[in-house]
Amino acid sequence: MKNLERVEAELVDGKYDEYFNLSFRSNSRDRFLELIKKYKEIFSANGDVILVSAPGRTEIGGNHTDHQHGCVLAGSVNLDVIAVAAENNENVIRIKSEGYPIDEISLENLEPNEKEYGCSSAIIRGMVAKFKQLGYEIKGFNAYTSSNVLKGSGLSSSAAFEVLVGNILNGLFAKEQVSAVEIAKLGQYAENVYFGKPCGLMDQMASSVGGAVFIDFKNPDEPIIKKIDFDLEKEGYALCIIDTGADHADLTDEYAAIPKEMKAVAEYFKKDVLREVGKTDFLAKIPEIRKLYGDRAVLRAYHFLRENERAQKEAEALEKQDFKEFLKLVKQSGYSSYMYLQNVNVTGSVAEQAVGVVLALCEEFLDGKGAYRVHGGGFAGTVQAFVPLDMLDDFKENIEKTVGIGNCHVLSIRPTGGTVIR
Repeated sequence: MKNLERVEAELVDGKYDEYFNLSFRSNSRDRFLELIKKYKEIFSANGDVILVSAPGRTEIGGNHTDHQHGCVLAGSVNLDVIAVAAENNENVIRIKSEGYPIDEISLENLEPNEKEYGCSSAIIRGMVAKFKQLGYEIKGFNAYTSSNVLKGSGLSSSAAFEVLVGNILNGLFAKEQVSAVEIAKLGQYAENVYFGKPCGLMDQMASSVGGAVFIDFKNPDEPIIKKIDFDLEKEGYALCIIDTGADHADLTDEYAAIPKEMKAVAEYFKKDVLREVGKTDFLAKIPEIRKLYGDRAVLRAYHFLRENERAQKEAEALEKQDFKEFLKLVKQSGYSSYMYLQNVNVTGSVAEQAVGVVLALCEEFLDGKGAYRVHGGGFAGTVQAFVPLDMLDDFKENIEKTVGIGNCHVLSIRPTGGTVIR
């Protein structure tokens, strides 16, 4: 580690510029300099500090497959949460996230608390508790964070924050011995147990590992991770994440219903997750499953069984550089999410169907080219589109006439996941 003044001087001199451009697909110098300025306004500038970054992620394939131990194709993007952090010689952790009050965590109280559900302090507490369980001596520290990961965008700002905290702990107290895969698992634990939100492991894994990755969660304790060469620009396409402007009321129950219904179908076959159920067996038992669990559970299980196969085929298509086949599979994924998984609109909503409207506009403006689908958890948030570069300007302009200027975001796949910057 280096003292704050030295790190600041190195940033000013441009020491990290090449690293930022290659690893983050953006020059983060000014953002880190502003972060340090704000850190010094609140905390002591004495002692050694670390700089940390954790990216948002985009789900490329495998919509709601991870929590059933399925396969996903995901990538980290060039939007991230960054931090400057240093030990404070106290028994308290203080993290100031730009725009929010300081979270203060006593190291003497690391038990889950339902009253803390949905709060960033819960994530911090959960991550610290797991690091201590791994045998690391965690001490008090101060950190200032700033994020340009779009809230409610399906880019998973919560997972990025979990990975950020994991890397702060890893850099300050674990000599960076905890692997990216393990940090992702700790983040999932913190979100499930401390934050109170059921989720799979894809978000944390994509943010922590970085780049474009195919992940097979058949054994979630030892997921199979494969890096995929994914150069969109070389193929003549851009990745657009479109903020639909949907109402972001509490959607926890909507999200929780998906794994709950899938799990109910799996339990019918005396299995823990749908990954362990064969499609032929499932199809044969649909009449009985309908009576027991209802039609939506049947459709969601069917989505999983097809989507899990599709995610594998998408990765294979990219490895073979068959981008046309990849785009076809992405569109099939989008149709399946809309028709079978049913995570485009909130149940019973009539007046508010923003995601569906944006999907219709993508169909219109892409005119048979590229691909598009609901992005991430669904119900609100964003749509993902792969847009030919020669159509990008017109596509963005036309979409933003409905969703608003600046709400169609053109992104890059970032090759580096959560990291302590050296």
